[in-house]
Amino acid sequence: MTLLAPYDGSELSLAAVRRATEFADYRGEPVVVLTVVPDNQEFAVERGWIDPGERHDPDEVAARFEAEVNQVAPDATFRAERPEPGAVRGATTINDVTRTIREVARELDVSMVFVGSDNAGRVSTPVTSVGSPISEDPAYDVLIVRHSEED
Repeated sequence: MTLLAPYDGSELSLAAVRRATEFADYRGEPVVVLTVVPDNQEFAVERGWIDPGERHDPDEVAARFEAEVNQVAPDATFRAERPEPGAVRGATTINDVTRTIREVARELDVSMVFVGSDNAGRVSTPVTSVGSPISEDPAYDVLIVRHSEED
């Protein structure tokens, strides 16, 4: 089985990557760090991946995230995905990201997902969090990281 840590460049998702690698030592399971980068300019600006007016290149964002992940988890496998926009009629970008994470989790038959989220668990269903929908899948355990090492 595999441990999955979605990474979006945030401190909490980086803390989740660190926790996944620590847990991997205990469980003897490989870690896959998944970055989902939609081709959506507004989403990239909201997440702080690019500045307003800057050109959004999902491949550049993924490459930057891979370099960041390699600094803290060099033994983890990095994987970048671009969700298919409009795959589900009326889906938001958050829905597309969540769907992609869940699809990869099923594909890899993960035993546990490490989600860095300051909203998950505190708000019943926050609109901007993938934590709640990811945690609803009974196929794997979920560890929600609410504090980075700097908190």
